[in-house]
Amino acid sequence: MTIVVFVAGSLLIWATECGHKGGQINNLGDAAFFTAVQLLTVSSSLPNPVTAAGKIIDVILEGWAVFVVTAVAGSFATFFSSGDSG
Repeated sequence: MTIVVFVAGSLLIWATECGHKGGQINNLGDAAFFTAVQLLTVSSSLPNPVTAAGKIIDVILEGWAVFVVTAVAGSFATFFSSGDSG
């Protein structure tokens, strides 16, 4: 599912941010890089997004990243704590 979010996010960021003044997303590769960084680290050194739509997409990407990290951490915690109860 995260791959779907990555592809959709990259396309949406590219469509909304490409070529806007003040931004550094000039092609699909820049959009894919920005999206990957948001999903992996929830931060970016790029001065993006610069559009309102891009900011909304960015918040959704960051929300997804936080959700996935906490879900994986919870899964590990459940797995390791369930071995202690028996």
